[in-house]
Amino acid sequence: MSSTIDVRSLAGKQQQGEINLIDVRTPAEYSGLHAEGARNVPLDSISADAVGSTSPDRPVYVICQAGNRSKKAVDKLVAFGVPHVVDVQGGTSAWESAGLPVVRGKKTVSLPRQVQMVAGSMVLIGAILGYFVHPGFIGLSGFVGAGLLFAGLTDTCAMATILGKMPWNQRSGGGSCSV
Repeated sequence: MSSTIDVRSLAGKQQQGEINLIDVRTPAEYSGLHAEGARNVPLDSISADAVGSTSPDRPVYVICQAGNRSKKAVDKLVAFGVPHVVDVQGGTSAWESAGLPVVRGKKTVSLPRQVQMVAGSMVLIGAILGYFVHPGFIGLSGFVGAGLLFAGLTDTCAMATILGKMPWNQRSGGGSCSV
């Protein structure tokens, strides 16, 4: 069973007692800023065992940056048979905007911005090389454009998946953030 909750309602539940709040962003994003009480279980490693809930009486609350990845995680957890999963509407952005308690660490570039920077760079490089070196390089821009179109149509992004596994998107050091 899955449902949704707004950040203020979740914060009220959090004040009443411990909740199982899972942040499914990359470790680097999580380390930069996360809702107080959240623990990090990146989307690509989400499983019923990782979230630690087998009781319908204790829901798993899932949060990301703005809501896209948390929806995917909720779908995965429901498919894994987790009995009660709740999607946090608006994600960490809404949590922070509402003035709710957050933990701040080293600021990082978000995964969506990394995708934009890499895709934009590849399109620009393809256009420049196509103009100055050989027209065949225009294919690089076309390839990136097709990838972005596919990502928009299917709500999956291979570039984001690859970038999420890069060393700079992994937490370094021991820190207090648990995976």
